[in-house]
Amino acid sequence: MRWVSQEIDMYLKSKEYIDTIVLPLLPVSFGSDIKQTASMSEFIIMLSNQLERQFKGRLIMLPGYAYLKSLTEDKQVSDLKEWEKELISKEFKHVFYLTSDSSWKTYENDLTGTLIWLPSLPLEHLDEQSKASIIGDQVKQLLSLFTQKWKTDEANTSGQ
Repeated sequence: MRWVSQEIDMYLKSKEYIDTIVLPLLPVSFGSDIKQTASMSEFIIMLSNQLERQFKGRLIMLPGYAYLKSLTEDKQVSDLKEWEKELISKEFKHVFYLTSDSSWKTYENDLTGTLIWLPSLPLEHLDEQSKASIIGDQVKQLLSLFTQKWKTDEANTSGQ
């Protein structure tokens, strides 16, 4: 479900079945890496939209957490941990972060949620059909990752 009022109405009606939330991490920079960060954000947004379509009714896709690359990494991690605390307190069992910014990999173990890092693919010179095909291939890989994580967590919960 997308973060729009109509779909949030659906969430409120079936809240007990939706235990997963996805937060895309979107870097912003106005320095020499401006084009690279724009490309990363574009890729993650397209991927997030397609992923949400595949899992509609199973997860909520947040609009994205845009952060300044110029902030210290400690500040970025601290801010993300505040999001995480809020999401977990609202009874989301599964929190996923999608990013193409490899700097998050350093802090993966500091997060309670699951960080999914995917290298950004250059989409700017591709036609819409090629973009859709590439994004579709990436989403297929994510589908198995998500279902595997759900099954593992479910087995760990029921085995306790």
